[in-house]
Amino acid sequence: MTGTADRAAAERRKAAGKVGIVVKGYPRLSETFIAQEILGLQQRGLDFRIISLRRPTDTATHPVHDAITAPVDYLPEYLHEDTGRVWRGWRTARRLSGYGRALRIWLRDLLRDPTPNRGRRFGQACVLAAELDPAITHLYAHFLHTPASVARYAAIMRGIPWSVSAHAKDIWTTPDWEKREKLADALWAVTCTRIGADHLAGLAADPDRVSLLYHGLDASGFPPPAHRSKRDGRDPHAPVTIVSVGRAVQKKGYDDVLGALRALPAELNWRFVHVGGGALATRLKQAADIMGLSERIEWRGAQPRAAVIDALAEADLFVLASKIAPDGDRDGLPNVLMEAQLMTLPVVATSVSAIPELIDNGVNGRLVRPGDSIALAAALEELIRDPAVRLRLAAAGRARVLGEFSADAGLDRLAAKFGLCGISPRAEGRPDAA
Repeated sequence: MTGTADRAAAERRKAAGKVGIVVKGYPRLSETFIAQEILGLQQRGLDFRIISLRRPTDTATHPVHDAITAPVDYLPEYLHEDTGRVWRGWRTARRLSGYGRALRIWLRDLLRDPTPNRGRRFGQACVLAAELDPAITHLYAHFLHTPASVARYAAIMRGIPWSVSAHAKDIWTTPDWEKREKLADALWAVTCTRIGADHLAGLAADPDRVSLLYHGLDASGFPPPAHRSKRDGRDPHAPVTIVSVGRAVQKKGYDDVLGALRALPAELNWRFVHVGGGALATRLKQAADIMGLSERIEWRGAQPRAAVIDALAEADLFVLASKIAPDGDRDGLPNVLMEAQLMTLPVVATSVSAIPELIDNGVNGRLVRPGDSIALAAALEELIRDPAVRLRLAAAGRARVLGEFSADAGLDRLAAKFGLCGISPRAEGRPDAA
């Protein structure tokens, strides 16, 4: 029976063809949702290579990266650092049948966006097109901005289809003209939030090319602790632990979190744990010092998945104060919210972007207005003082994720777009397999 299943899987892979998955950087600790998707496609039999525009900068990886067996090709991140490779790539690419059209599209793009980054994208595309494995018949880019540009130019040069998965910053900071033209060229596009899907469908000449496809999560990787504490902030020897996981960047709203912590009543006993790197980490630590909060805060920096899960297991409450940054950057639907809920942590978040698609205020979490530190402090105070409410919201949050945000359904739909079909590799025997 196993031999028959293996032969069937091999036939599906052959029919689907080989795919080049274009990402901005690989592996990245902050983009586990991409790695989880790639692993899910691997488990469903997709034959692919990973093509990264940048080499990794994180010193650690997650177990999901170790499970991915596909080879990784790195393009020259800065063209001047590998001029020989870029020159050879261009000389080969310019002889490809689609080079002339790709060049015209790039020149039109460059006139509207005359930046060095735009030139770098075309150079990387030439290298990609020149060096592309001949077996690859489809390019699939994660993010609608830079990776999609490289995939688009290279696919046109090669005369093969390309598609894209859009997420958050790439949707809201890419000009509308660029989104329209990419959506017109792409075979199909998926995105992970309803608000993003509606926006892109409104720009697409053919709205049916855009599909909503939640990332979802594999719940087996997030075992909730057997018990949650009943700490209520009254005992100085047993403070309520508030945790947040996210990069220290403007759209994550950690300045608002610090403002909320400062506004909490003095008699409440709490500690705050932050997990994540980011450009604003030093500035946030300095702000915490000025506010007199440093003794209650632990900054752990970027951590591998096991350490993140440990932090969620040890905490009493999760907070993420997402907001729209001045440049328009914003979250989509942060996976960390679903991860916290799977770990039976009550969540306090903001009503920005797609977060209300996951959290109903008062039902399976607390939502406050983005940028409102006082409202955030009130929500935190309520949950610090009332462990019974925490437990109720946490149970409802886990049930919501298990019921509506399972990874398998979305991965099966994505695999079908690549020509693969059949039941998820882990579906048999699952309680929700029906």
